Amino acid sequence: MKERPYYRTIVVSDIHLGTTHSKVNQISDFLSRVDCGRLILNGDIIDGWHLQKSGISKWKAEHTHFFKIIMKMMEKHGTEIIYVRGNHDDFLDNLAPLQFANLTITKDYILESNGKHYFVTHGDVFDKVTTSMKWLAKLGDIGYTLLLWLNSQYNRYRVRKGKPYYSLSQAIKQKVKSAVSYISDFENVLVDFAKSRQCEGVICGHIHHPENRMIDQIHYLNSGDWVETMSALTEDENGEWKVIYYTELEQQATKPEENNVILLIPIAS
Repeated sequence: MKERPYYRTIVVSDIHLGTTHSKVNQISDFLSRVDCGRLILNGDIIDGWHLQKSGISKWKAEHTHFFKIIMKMMEKHGTEIIYVRGNHDDFLDNLAPLQFANLTITKDYILESNGKHYFVTHGDVFDKVTTSMKWLAKLGDIGYTLLLWLNSQYNRYRVRKGKPYYSLSQAIKQKVKSAVSYISDFENVLVDFAKSRQCEGVICGHIHHPENRMIDQIHYLNSGDWVETMSALTEDENGEWKVIYYTELEQQATKPEENNVILLIPIAS
């Protein structure tokens, strides 16, 4: 039998359900193989921008299946679900704040972990492009979609060659000076805001760049995404945070069994 990992908290963001580049099957597989006390859906889970533009026909059965897994976690395991709105699912502004049973929909959230307070936000409200120049953000979204298309074509080639998934789009962005500067500025703004809220840490998404590090004495955590990196944040029962990658977990699961037990070991960033 496989041992199911248990986490106190799991944070995922930027799944972008409704788009062709969403790795919905992978995130569904990941969540169906773990247990957690709290699941934070940290924004851009549903891509309302894309659905508004392309129509409801882009909503597939696998997208509905994802939410069925969430409901099963709530009903069978009592998992607390916290849905923090993002810029692509900003239609939730009409609902937030809302609390029903073990489901909370909110614009931001304060998470307490081992005596430390983490400010949880998708992060778009700290991005001048998405807040002040929404038209420019949507124009940039077109370019980003083309980059993701290139990423998918490259990975189809890798699959044919028997090679594992590789985020070409992430590699390209990390080589572009303006993108690196944008990420750094974004991180620093979030850190400064966490300080102003007297929090010891901040948990965000939005920029599709997973991270787990200290910045100026603030614990900065970014959950990454499920269109490029397929990454999530996990907090164990001792309050230790890690970035884990679906590709790494998949490799662990396919290794030969030892003592008839397969352990899924989270990989630190």
